[in-house]
Amino acid sequence: MTPASLVRATDLDTLPLDRVVARRDGYTVVRSPSNPSHYWGNLLLFDEPPGDGDGERWEALFEGEFRDEPRVAHRTFAWDRAGVVGRAREEFVSRGYELDESIGLVAAAGEVRAHPRENRDVAVRALDPHGDEALWRAVIELQVDGRDRGHDEADYRSFTHARLADRRAHFRAGRGAWYVALDRATGAVAASCGVVVADGRGRFQVVDTADAYRRRGIASRLIVDAAADAARSYGARQLVIVADAAYHAVSLYESLGFVRTERVFGLCRW
Repeated sequence: MTPASLVRATDLDTLPLDRVVARRDGYTVVRSPSNPSHYWGNLLLFDEPPGDGDGERWEALFEGEFRDEPRVAHRTFAWDRAGVVGRAREEFVSRGYELDESIGLVAAAGEVRAHPRENRDVAVRALDPHGDEALWRAVIELQVDGRDRGHDEADYRSFTHARLADRRAHFRAGRGAWYVALDRATGAVAASCGVVVADGRGRFQVVDTADAYRRRGIASRLIVDAAADAARSYGARQLVIVADAAYHAVSLYESLGFVRTERVFGLCRW
């Protein structure tokens, strides 16, 4: 099953290799058995946005689909219609769900361009999926430090460890790489991101910059170098990056040649 939305299709591309995608009448069940605490890896993806009465109906469907996996303690819903929110606020937000509104931006491999203020004082390199253990641990700590403070630190570290282990399986299979920008003076990880490549689509993952290195042109340098390597080494013809609609990074991505293509919505209750 390939969603019509490019964001949703590349969402599936990045999920663990053992993911289970099962089609039902009007929706798709998405499971990530190796990481049941991943909100956006264990969800129901509907064909259409929520309508009147779908709050209780969708929750009942979720309960039925995941009743055999008690470790899935969240509720996550998305729909394969870009730009349409439906009755999400009335049916879900009013009952404690968070509405996720994201922008999908796309660039052809040759269209990603350097920022005029990109940082040249860092070294960008791909991590070895079979080694580089100290750097992989540093990436985990970078992501844990940048988490939403509503998440317990220990739980989030466990989730992040599982998520990166799943990504490394992709990379060992030749489906992209994880990239770091290293401080040339200290060797510290200043920023990191991944690019998972499937069927010529390269989807960026978790673009993070350490607090001490923000606003220094490091993320823009990392993204441009990662895009170039994903195209050269893994055959990515199209690069996709997704950002929160309210986040300032959208304008940064546009300055690098990415173009807004979709606005997508989803719902989650922790």
